[in-house]
Amino acid sequence: MATPKLERLLDLIAELLHTERPLTAEQLQGRIPGYPEDWDSFKRSFERDKADLREMDIPLRIETVPGTMPAVDGYRIDQEEYGLPDPGLEPDELAAIHLAATAVRLDGADVHTGLRKLGGAIGHDDAVRGSATLTSAPHLSQVFEAVGQHRQMAFRYRDKDRVVDPFRLHHERGHWYVQGHDHDAGQARSFRLDRVQGEVTVGDADSVEVVVDPTQHPIRLDAWAIGEDEPVEAVLRVRPPQATLAARLVGTSAAKEWDEDGSVVLTLPVRSVDGFRRFALSFLDAAEVLGPDALRDDIVHWLEATAQGAD
Repeated sequence: MATPKLERLLDLIAELLHTERPLTAEQLQGRIPGYPEDWDSFKRSFERDKADLREMDIPLRIETVPGTMPAVDGYRIDQEEYGLPDPGLEPDELAAIHLAATAVRLDGADVHTGLRKLGGAIGHDDAVRGSATLTSAPHLSQVFEAVGQHRQMAFRYRDKDRVVDPFRLHHERGHWYVQGHDHDAGQARSFRLDRVQGEVTVGDADSVEVVVDPTQHPIRLDAWAIGEDEPVEAVLRVRPPQATLAARLVGTSAAKEWDEDGSVVLTLPVRSVDGFRRFALSFLDAAEVLGPDALRDDIVHWLEATAQGAD
């Protein structure tokens, strides 16, 4: 179920998208459920909502309301600017996106609307079928962006204010965790997202640079190396924008080669096939197992079995 704030933002976007003329703040206060009646409280909420829309790259326009004297500012969202331009995907590229979207999805997320916007045809069976579902969590999109764009995070956790330089987001046993350098503790810590108290704020892109050394930080970055399987040397390519994150996660425990397109090729000593599979799949379609064939086949067979189990 959506949070009250999310519902308010969705109502606000819908109202601004379908208006024929800019709407004043007073009009939005009266039209959007969930806004405070007190004017000062409303202004604070509205300013936060406008910042959220801009953070999501939603083209919020501020224009003079026609016929007002003195001039009054109004707000709207231009439908042409808001719409997704045609990326010109080929049928095989659409099919790959469709497979990724329907193989694993976030609980409560409707991937089919996005696929339709990209031009993918979805049959009736596809629309009701999903192979596996990952639970969602509060602040998940914010934290995902913070990790991928190297943004510092601030939030309250266990009744204490935290400032964290994040470097990993992962899902384990039904919960989402973010790992990063905790400024107060002076070391790497792990935080469960559904236990974060209140809001999360993020800094500018590339505002932090964290060097992850698994020999110094007690974090589980090498599940693929801890096991009883016969050791094999895996070669994994990870494309941008996930390449930098992958290189940070493996630290000094893997050989790394960088391609001209910004991809990184990792050579990993694998002793746990399950651990390697989880690590590779965490990058979704940005990762490709180059070898050996046994590990590549393992991931293919696992995805096929997962899809068959959902039929």
